[in-house]
Amino acid sequence: MVEILCGVDFRIERGEFVALMGPSGSGKSTLLGVVAGLDRPNEGQVLVDGIDITAMPESRLAVVRNAKIGMVFQAFNLIPTLTAQENVEVPLYVGDHLGSPAARAREMLALVGLEHRLDHRPNQLSGGEQQRVAIARALATDPAIVIADEPTGNLDAANGERLLELIGDLRTRTGATFLIATHDREVAGRAERTLVIVDGRLRDDGTEVRHPGEVPA
Repeated sequence: MVEILCGVDFRIERGEFVALMGPSGSGKSTLLGVVAGLDRPNEGQVLVDGIDITAMPESRLAVVRNAKIGMVFQAFNLIPTLTAQENVEVPLYVGDHLGSPAARAREMLALVGLEHRLDHRPNQLSGGEQQRVAIARALATDPAIVIADEPTGNLDAANGERLLELIGDLRTRTGATFLIATHDREVAGRAERTLVIVDGRLRDDGTEVRHPGEVPA
């Protein structure tokens, strides 16, 4: 058996913006998968908003994941045949959510500045706009945490900067919690705290006091 993660222990408070850094192959994506309930650890516990998802049956886990966890991927993962609004509506048709999915989707797209792109399909949107749609979709169910894997990885510098500003603004306006895996020190510098993982072990949980914007080496 290959050991990917070992002895990883940390806590993220509601409303925090936490970055996860580490070299390629260090276990960042695996750790995100464990937190999101996409991968199951061999031992230990994963609690999301106080709910232990570690050994939860897949049918129940899917419901909790839909309600509590928003996901943003480097490759956007939008459905190409659906419009921006329809992509954001998708998670709202699973589980119990108040109000109209269409109205909520329009609200979320307005929040990310895309109210004028409701009827556009992904191939009609720029990379930055597609990632904004993905963030709107992740926030649509009002999750306890939004998990993002290299969200600026497919964006140029200008769009990456705009995305980081958007995330900061969304945290202020919605109180959302963000956990972002990145290899970019500039991205990590925007976070309040940086977790550093090396060879599957948590080398730094970001609790040491630093100056604003300072990222561990």
